[in-house]
Amino acid sequence: MRGRRSCGRRLPAVRPRSRRSRQGPGWCGGSRSSGFLHLNTVHLNSVHYSETVTGNESARRHGRDDVAETALRILDDYGLPDLTMRRLAAALDVQPSALYWHFPNKQTLLAELADRIIGRAAVTAPDAPWPDRVRAESAALRDALLAYRDGAEVVASTAALGLGAAPAQQRLAAAVRSGGFDAETAGRAATALLHFVLGHVSHEQQRMQFDSIGVLATGEAADPFDQGDSAAAFAFGVNLLVGGLQRLAVDDESAEGVSRSRM
Repeated sequence: MRGRRSCGRRLPAVRPRSRRSRQGPGWCGGSRSSGFLHLNTVHLNSVHYSETVTGNESARRHGRDDVAETALRILDDYGLPDLTMRRLAAALDVQPSALYWHFPNKQTLLAELADRIIGRAAVTAPDAPWPDRVRAESAALRDALLAYRDGAEVVASTAALGLGAAPAQQRLAAAVRSGGFDAETAGRAATALLHFVLGHVSHEQQRMQFDSIGVLATGEAADPFDQGDSAAAFAFGVNLLVGGLQRLAVDDESAEGVSRSRM
């Protein structure tokens, strides 16, 4: 009886075993080795599947509103420079990639924050005279921006990108249009008012920040244009713009009267 081979080695001849034994799994190229590989494959797939499910569950656990409100808290606590996607993800206990289920990039997130900041501006009386409505809308917008650290910078930066601040411009334009101005004039006036509000509040918030760390100049080196009362300075600027609109309305009425008298 010839010797048999096992894993490349010649073994002494042995008596054949039962048919059932010969059909069992063997160690050399048999099903046991492939079975071992199969188990590993299943294990690896199960790990990959569990990681995928965990990422999806994290994204679902924190909705768009949770992400935005957490970002607003970070903005108010640390300021815009420290509002990073990594810090936001850590605050939510998720991977940074999970945030992109809700916001494709940081600019879109900031636009959402800008809309939320503006959306919390107080509602003004719609039946008030138009000059009072413009003043009230401007003051409400200023208060909303001041409610969050670097609020004016967030809204201004998103407005420059064309991603945010539309609600603010629309509210101001509606107040101007209640005075009988055409849509084009109201839109331009609203844009001018918005630029003034954003610039003024941005300056206020920068001074607040510098004052909090004790670097504001004092004495003779202080800003000669600083009036001390920011609210009064803001109201003065808004009144200048409202006065210009009132003069424009008078000029338009005078021009219409002259035109009718010549007919």
